[in-house]
Amino acid sequence: MATVFYVDDNADDLFYADYVRKREHVDIALRCFTKAEDAMLALEEAYANGGALPDAVVADLYMPLDKGLGLIARLRADPRFSHIRLGVCTGSDADEDRRRALAAGADFYIEKPIDLASVIAQVG
Repeated sequence: MATVFYVDDNADDLFYADYVRKREHVDIALRCFTKAEDAMLALEEAYANGGALPDAVVADLYMPLDKGLGLIARLRADPRFSHIRLGVCTGSDADEDRRRALAAGADFYIEKPIDLASVIAQVG
């Protein structure tokens, strides 16, 4: 079973992702965070304790305090987390946003609402 951290400042988007996971019986362990810093702390704690790291981290592109691209760039630059697949999820379909996400180090870019089956496909 894949483990995914989903970071989005919109609680409704996080609720929806978990609702769909349960309703559609998507075989994924989903941990949701409303702040990029909380997700980063969870990653650092798991690493320090020898725990399992997620297969993917998906971050919202536009978050007010620590934008998703900031988190993606930090994770991509950190050798402890280099094997984790990184994705950006956003309501934007603008080519410029897609280019910025990939330039920051994202492996994939998906539009909202998040499609967990697409995330799983990116992990495999």
